Formats: sequence, C-alpha cells, structure tokens
Amino acid sequence: MAIELKSTADIEKMRISGALAAELLEMIESHVLPGVTTGELDRICHEYTVNVQDAIPAPLNYRGFPKSICTSVNHVVCHGIPSDDKVLKDGDIINIDVTPIKNGFHGDTSKTFFVGRPSVLAERLVRICQECMYKGISKVKPGAHTGDIGQAIQVHAEKNRYSVVREYCGHGIGRIFHDEPQILHYGKAGTGISLEPGMTFTIEPMINVGKRDVKVLPDQWTVVTKDHKLTAQWEHTILVTETGYEILTYRNDDKIEKCT
Repeated sequence: MAIELKSTADIEKMRISGALAAELLEMIESHVLPGVTTGELDRICHEYTVNVQDAIPAPLNYRGFPKSICTSVNHVVCHGIPSDDKVLKDGDIINIDVTPIKNGFHGDTSKTFFVGRPSVLAERLVRICQECMYKGISKVKPGAHTGDIGQAIQVHAEKNRYSVVREYCGHGIGRIFHDEPQILHYGKAGTGISLEPGMTFTIEPMINVGKRDVKVLPDQWTVVTKDHKLTAQWEHTILVTETGYEILTYRNDDKIEKCT
C-alpha cells in the first residue's frame, strides 16, 4: 500500500488537528484525580471536543469502540474503555489517548498521567517510556528508516530492564485514522521503510515493567499485560520535514524540541 505524502495544505490542517489533540490532554489533566471515574473523563473530553473545539472524537464508534477516548489504567496496555465503574485511586497511572478530527484530518496523541502521588516504580516507568518516545522521534529525518526509530526505543527500554510490547505499533495518519506506514517500537537500524518529507505517522511505545506478553480481554478491546505488571505509553503525531521532524501534537510540558 502506497504511503501518502501530505501537501502543504494538508500539513496546515494536520497542525490544527494536532494542536487540538494536545490542547485536549492539557485540558483533562486537572480532572485526573483520585475518586474520578474514567467514564467522567470520557464525558469531559467528549463535550470539550464537540462543543469547544468543534471537532469529532475519532475513537467513538470506530470499528465499534463505544467511547470518545481510551483510558488505560495500571496494567492496561492500550484501548481501555472508559466506565463509570472504574474509579481512579491514589497511586494509579492512566494513559489517556485522544484523537480529534478537524477539517477531515486526525490529530492523535496520548500521555500517561499520575493519579495523586505515584510510587517510585511507576514514576520511573512513566519517565523511561517518555524518554523512549523521544529517542524514537529524534531519529526521524529524510533518508532515515523506520527501523532506526524502533531500535532507539528498544535499546533504551531494555537498557533500563523494561520490555517493549510488539503486538501494537505506531501508524500513518491523516485523513485516515490508521494508515501506512507501520512504526514498530523495536527493530534494527537501517531496516524498514525510508522516510520522506511529507510523511505523517505516530510514535507510541508501550513499555512494560515485566514481560512483553499481552492479551485482549473478552470485550475485544482492552489489552492488558499477561503478568498484570505496570505498563505505560506515550504518543505523538510526527511530520517528516525537509530537515528532520515536527511534532504536530506538541504540548507545553514536552521535554524535546518541537521541530528540527
């Protein structure tokens, strides 16, 4: 399948949708507190996306997904379904994954938040996972390969004695939610697709404290670690530029340059 290279007009629209995705995560942060339900977080994000941003929450009804965001708590790797029965507790970690559609283009990003005060184990995992994403992003430039991204992530995770989930990966994005190319979070430098200016895709490593093995729950969406140990994820939408990369979902709390 051919990889779409975005036009200048397309990129401008993706900057808008990416900025909305970043804004959504910045907005919801103050609501991530002990005692709140993931269902309430979903409602807040849905209303903000629709009523304030005048955008569409892409996850809602996507292949049957029933909510507007994904909320993955503690040992949930990804695709956690928000629920009024899931009450956040002090010490939890939660990945919130949002994807607004604006002017026909998607902006996709996620962040792992601390609920109250994190344990030392959780704090370290979340920090290393964010570093893994940044190391992957730093490899993006014309002529680089997708394997360069994957190797950078895998090496940093395993150096810190964590494992990388392999069943789920980053993906091309634009008019289509999940498109080519696939961006693996493990691999070998110099292998895979060669990057070109105009490509847009996500980098979204899922990093586990224990083994990398995962399973899907009977709801056919929620993915958990088989050993029930903690997992974390971070995600940004990236544009390959003429000289390097641009993070289209950049937030004020990011610890990397927005573009190179």
